Parts: sequence; structure tokens; C-alpha cells
Amino acid sequence: MQKEENEVLAPIDLVLEVKNLRTTIRTNYGLVNVVKDVSLEIKKGEIVALVGESGSGKTMTALSILGLLPEPQAKIASGNVIFEGEKDLAHIDKEELRRIRGSRVSMIFQDSMTALNPIMTCGQQIVEEIKAHEDISGEEARMRTLELFHSVGIPEPELRFRQHPYEMSGGMRQRVMIAMALACRPSLIIADEPTTNLDVSIQAQILELLKQIRKDIGASILIITHNLGIVAWLCDRVYVMYGGQILESGPMEKLLTTPSHPYTTLLLKSIPRADERKSRLESIPGDVPDLARPPSGCVFHPRCPDRKDNICPNITPRLLPLRGSTNEEVKCLKFDPEYSDNWVT
Repeated sequence: MQKEENEVLAPIDLVLEVKNLRTTIRTNYGLVNVVKDVSLEIKKGEIVALVGESGSGKTMTALSILGLLPEPQAKIASGNVIFEGEKDLAHIDKEELRRIRGSRVSMIFQDSMTALNPIMTCGQQIVEEIKAHEDISGEEARMRTLELFHSVGIPEPELRFRQHPYEMSGGMRQRVMIAMALACRPSLIIADEPTTNLDVSIQAQILELLKQIRKDIGASILIITHNLGIVAWLCDRVYVMYGGQILESGPMEKLLTTPSHPYTTLLLKSIPRADERKSRLESIPGDVPDLARPPSGCVFHPRCPDRKDNICPNITPRLLPLRGSTNEEVKCLKFDPEYSDNWVT
């Protein structure tokens, strides 16, 4: 699937800038780095993907940005989360963060059934959120909620307003989650696997809705996914995450057509393509690393087909600009000028 050319905006200002974020969880094995030195940027009106296998640290990164970590076991150990160039969400007062979260930054959670309150009607939940952030009457909040239901394609808004989450289909609940995320017209929306457990036709509707949101209110979107088809259709830029680290980043078209990092290359080979006929898909050998006992050197070297056994297990690579590019970065010794000669044949 290809993006429509006229949909690509020209964002300038940064809505979000994450700098060297490190998040730890206290376990029986001690402190574990589940997010390690992650840096990323999202510009105004931009849709950015954070991709990788399950267990790569994508959701923990999102929860760190929003201040929703399960405390006291998990916490941000270092780094900054700069929102709209002024607020460091990693170090502001919790009450101020609570005011920002839901109004200026919102999240579409992966599982709508567990994210929504089962004992409140869907309409009540959105009304409550609006009133928590704005000084308006209950009737005004109710009318806005009905307008939101209509805007996200929920039929019979009055009826759905009175229904509980368990009375709706998965696709309809996901639309309620999106309506809730839009309630206060945020600058940034974080969508964590927003199409999980939905059938293909409903997935397409949800993705079209996200594209329309960007067009209508100019919101920036960070979408967390492992589905590279979604990335190709929806996103402007991509960050590839593995073992709690960013291994590669760049414009969507470039990264998906000519990836640099071996991990990204293997991810792309493991998905079906309409223009190729294969008897079976390729898989990435091995498992994601145990972050309580991470491998030495490059975090991907135990599974990497391009590894050099005398280098990769012993040296931790740096995230560096790709040679000849100003908007691509890769974390691989193969592309580090100090070590790249070892891969020349």
C-alpha cells in the first residue's frame, strides 16, 4: 500500500522531542533497563511509527512519555521528554502532567475492553474526561460527545452514548477510544496497536480515521505497531526498536525500500508481499533478548546474519547518521566509520 502524495504535510516545529530516555524496572534480578537511551522526534502534523517485535520496549516508551509507568517498580531513570518545546514531561509536577495528559496529549490504548470502564456508559466516560479538563456544563459536554461519536463514524450516537463497552463490537469500542482521545483536541495522539484484534475491513476504517484526524485537526500521531503494512500506508517517518533501543530511523519510503540495519531487513523479509511469490516466509532466528541479562556488545548480534564474532559481541554500537544522509540514523558497527572496513569484501 502506498500513501497518497497530497497527504504529506510540511511540518516544521517539534511537538515532541525525547532525549536519551532511560526507563528502569525493579525486578528480582535488580534494575532492568527496558528503555535505553531512546531519542526520537515528532513534528507538527506528522505521523511517526515506532515498530519492532513484541517485547522491544515500544509500549514502555509510550508509557514513559505519558507518565503512566507502574510505580514504584518502574520509573524514568534519566533523559527528557520535551513537549511543544517547553514542558519536560519526565520532570514536571504530577498534577501538571495530569492536566496535560488527556487534554494536550492523549493515548489510544491497545485493548479497548480493558481500557474502558465496564460499569460506566461510553458516553459518560467521555463526558467525565471533558469536564475534568474544561469548565463546561454537563449538557455541553454531552453534546460534544455526540458530535465526537458522529465524527468517528459511530452510528446512532444517542444509542451508543447510553451503551456500556461490553454492548459494543471491538471496532465500535475502538472508535469510542478514538473519540475519547480527540475529546479535547490534543496536539499529540499516541496510538498503541490501535487495530489489534480487529478484522481487516475494520482495521482499514480505523486507519482511515487516523489519517482524517491528522487532516482535520492537524494532530501529530505516534503509532506503535509491528505491522509494516500499516507503516507503509499511514506514516511519514519510522523508528525501529529492538531490545529497548532505537536501531534505525528514517523516512518511511526510504527505510522500507532500502533498509540499512540487518534487523530492519529481516523484519521486511518476514512479511508477505503482493509482488512476490514465496512458498514460505522467512523468519528471524532466535528470540528477543532477556533485558535482565542483555547480550554484550550489540544487542542484536546473537540473531544477526551479518555479525562479526570478533567485533559485534565486544563493542556497543553508536546511533550515527547514515553516510550521505541528513535524516537517517542507524545503530550498527557495519556502518560505523571506525569498524565498517571489517565488512568490506
